[in-house]
Amino acid sequence: MAQSHILRRDDPTKTPLVGNIKVTRQDWLNVALEVLVSDGVEKVKILTLADRLGVSRSSFYWYFKDRQAILDALLDHWHRTNTAALVSHAEMAAMTITEACCNVFRCFVTPGTFDNALDFTIRDWARRSAKVRRRLEASDARRLNALQAMFERFDFEPIEALVRARTLYYTQIGYNDADLCEPMQERMRLHPHYVFTFTGQTPSDEEIAAFRAYVTHVLKGGTT
Repeated sequence: MAQSHILRRDDPTKTPLVGNIKVTRQDWLNVALEVLVSDGVEKVKILTLADRLGVSRSSFYWYFKDRQAILDALLDHWHRTNTAALVSHAEMAAMTITEACCNVFRCFVTPGTFDNALDFTIRDWARRSAKVRRRLEASDARRLNALQAMFERFDFEPIEALVRARTLYYTQIGYNDADLCEPMQERMRLHPHYVFTFTGQTPSDEEIAAFRAYVTHVLKGGTT
């Protein structure tokens, strides 16, 4: 069920301040994130960011020691947003495992909660950096542990809980990566079947209706 605190990329306050004004640490981070996602980590360079902000690169050093410092800040942001969001949704209170699964789906359909494009970018970066690979592996482990614990709360044996957690997580990551552009109407039609596939249990009519109402609400701009 696919669909950033330093910042969220869809936050209207994220637009960098440019021109003859003082830019903040936040502005440097905002533009660095945009460049990271749109052009890749190789393009996250101090001069490039300064040009986008319309300021001298010397102001960068008021906030960061060097380029590596802002790269580390971007990794921290990703961990505190995407990973934290998935973990918190897996830990949400639920009466049934099917309701808990719907809570996890909410993480991916709620705008500004889980940034798919950023997650792809970090995974691509990890292919070329051992340091980032270690951060990614630690993040994946934390996410999977939270999902496994979610299944175990509903009396699934540890090995089954692990396999179902992996199935849910890796299917979701692959679904996002496939970029199917599936219409939300079709996604909602298949939603109960996804829940059944991941949990082995059929969601109630009330759970299906609640999830669909939630999706309709957030897509209309409602707050979560």
